[in-house]
Amino acid sequence: MRFLVAALISVAFLAGCSGSSQDAPTPTLGPVQLPAKPGIVFDSTRDNYIEVYLMNSDGSQQTNLTRITADNLTPAPSPDGKRIAFVSGRDFSADIFVMALDGSNWVNLTKGQGDNRYPAWSPDGKRIAFSSHRDGNYEIYSMNADGADARRLTNDPGNDTFPAWSPDGSIIAFASDRTGDFEIHAINTDGSNLRNLSNSPSSNKYPAWSPDGKKIAFYSDRDKHWQIYVMNADGSQQVNVSKSPKDDGAPSWSPDGKRLAFHSNRDGLEQVYVMNADGGNQVKLTNAPGQQRFPKWLP
Repeated sequence: MRFLVAALISVAFLAGCSGSSQDAPTPTLGPVQLPAKPGIVFDSTRDNYIEVYLMNSDGSQQTNLTRITADNLTPAPSPDGKRIAFVSGRDFSADIFVMALDGSNWVNLTKGQGDNRYPAWSPDGKRIAFSSHRDGNYEIYSMNADGADARRLTNDPGNDTFPAWSPDGSIIAFASDRTGDFEIHAINTDGSNLRNLSNSPSSNKYPAWSPDGKKIAFYSDRDKHWQIYVMNADGSQQVNVSKSPKDDGAPSWSPDGKRLAFHSNRDGLEQVYVMNADGGNQVKLTNAPGQQRFPKWLP
């Protein structure tokens, strides 16, 4: 469980900060020089705080985009590749922000309304799904990309988190512990038609749709360690593709659907890896101090 807890503690730390967005206005950061062929964003603790990094898809030119004395984590690129949504504690609460790909033009979308986590863009870039504790437990919400029109989509005493939009924009997959262990569930984007997709006697988290909408990758502890699994979009044919003796998590599909990025502690600290969609050709992309987690491919 240590592998999972590390990510949860970082967000819990943000939620425990006191104050509000009115106490200190968000400072403006200038742009950074982008890598030559930016391919993957991720978060890293190499700079004492958790910061959002961008690198080429081969792991080169790792560039700090956030550069401030506050935690910034779980980045999610917009469908057009021009913006990044992420969680930040810079305004003394765990809020969803959006910035330009070069790290400039930060906008706080949630503005201190509870503990907000794991942003996920709709395929058309008009809305962002996220998990929030604003009503007493973690539920799935969606809002306009400017933060307006926030809507609660789930309503259960359990915790709902890790939302992911299907490529056609009609379904949101997410993880929920409403039945005990975390399972991968799905709902229509209006919150209707709830169904359990993973339905396994284990914990299953962090769903990620393949670009063609036919597959969902996720991670599960059913084999004693957290491993990357891939299943059909209806939950059938669940296959362990990473098969590591350590813990793997947070899968993300490449735009062509041929590879998966993920983080793993197989060499000690969490680092970012890529592999073929069937688990072959596993390659380590980062080798930095601290933890390198939650990779996401740019479109």
